[in-house]
Amino acid sequence: MNTAHAQDTLQPVVLSGGSGTRLWPASRESHPKQLLPLLDQHSLLQHTLMRLQAFDAAPVAMPIVVGNEEYRFIVAEQVRELGIEHAQLLLEPVGRNTAPALTLAALLASENGADPLLLAMPADHSIGEQQSFRDALALALPAARGGAFVTFGIAPHRAETGYGYLRIGAQKTPGVFALDAFVEKPDAPTAQRYLDSGQYLWNSGIFLMRASSWLRAIEALQPAISAACRQAMAALRREGDFQRVGREAFAACPSDSIDYAVMERLQSHPQLGAAVTVKLDARWSDIGAWEALWEVAGKDGAGNAVRGDALLQDTRDSLVIAQSRATVVVGGENLVVVDTPDALLVADRRRTQEVRAAVAKLKQQGRAEVITHRKVQRPWGWYDSLEQGANFQVKRISVAPGASLSLQMHHRRAEHWVVVRGTARVTRGEEVLDLHVNESIFIPLGTKHRLQNFTQEPVEIIEVQCGDYLGEDDIVRFEDVYART
Repeated sequence: MNTAHAQDTLQPVVLSGGSGTRLWPASRESHPKQLLPLLDQHSLLQHTLMRLQAFDAAPVAMPIVVGNEEYRFIVAEQVRELGIEHAQLLLEPVGRNTAPALTLAALLASENGADPLLLAMPADHSIGEQQSFRDALALALPAARGGAFVTFGIAPHRAETGYGYLRIGAQKTPGVFALDAFVEKPDAPTAQRYLDSGQYLWNSGIFLMRASSWLRAIEALQPAISAACRQAMAALRREGDFQRVGREAFAACPSDSIDYAVMERLQSHPQLGAAVTVKLDARWSDIGAWEALWEVAGKDGAGNAVRGDALLQDTRDSLVIAQSRATVVVGGENLVVVDTPDALLVADRRRTQEVRAAVAKLKQQGRAEVITHRKVQRPWGWYDSLEQGANFQVKRISVAPGASLSLQMHHRRAEHWVVVRGTARVTRGEEVLDLHVNESIFIPLGTKHRLQNFTQEPVEIIEVQCGDYLGEDDIVRFEDVYART
């Protein structure tokens, strides 16, 4: 890539952190909201990755996705499903908020002397009008090329207390306004004043700036973040699709947001570049709670948004998601009903911000439903915990074509496997056997074993575990194609 082309390139940076506890029980700590198909068959992350597919106002580079290493296999699979090749999956060993994440991406994008325009986009937002988004982005490009830090503000249509605001100033060029101030989440009367004034926009959390502008600003304003990220990138290890930063260096990095770390300080440091705002009128939502999802979802004539096997009778203005069973709602109004195989939420649609507090109480009680779903994704496929009792657990396990579990053993449990779909290759000690449908095998406690699928269709087994401890941490891995040993 020549230098001129590299400096005109738009580099998408998808920030895929966060847990989305207000969208429990669909969102869990091990499977947060950006990885969920909340709007249609695609996840919010996938929608974010597809957002620039038709953008033609500048060359667009393959995306950099910055996220927690715990979700790396799910993210990689969702990127693969879109047919995106050469995406850079940059793994954070711990979460440190958006400013360090963007700094890591800027350093990666600046390799070999490049200086692209970084478009930082949270992975968990919804934008309903894609062309309007592309138009706003094209409008913002000249300012960013000139060294400005561009924010995208949303024209408020209600007195929202859950968002931060931007106070805009004079128009600098058509559609680009000076950014006078960032404003914290207001109380209800203040939010109404902001709405009435016409001088305030919601802060979308989407930013555009040159990589060099960001790196210069973070060095000047947050030298500890800059130093920690540079040290972490100096220890970068590339493992297949993944790029791992240095764990110890990044763990020592201060945690801060793009707003607090840099954007709010630019007025006091004009030599670093101006902060400007472009209005974004594109049906934006951060889908921060179930009510926000109801607002952007398609609805029937009674104002109901329904997904799954649900029957609504004499019910209005409600969101019903039925994942696991027939769900019937009679005489409801302003409800949220979210049914998953292991947890059920019923809430007043206008109080769904309070779900976070309920999840915190569940976490204090040590409930596993906060952490994982009953069905758990793995790099080789998935497993579904069907039943558990004293000293036993029953799982349904699906292994993707060509995939393999690790060579492993357990100290405290034995396992019985029955093949119910496909042909499974099983290693047990020194034996290697191919098992077909309706064939079974016993794996004694302490025996090395492995389950593999060498066919072109999924392999499924029913596994019965027996022992005095059945936790997932009772796994000793000897070999693993996913580098989890």
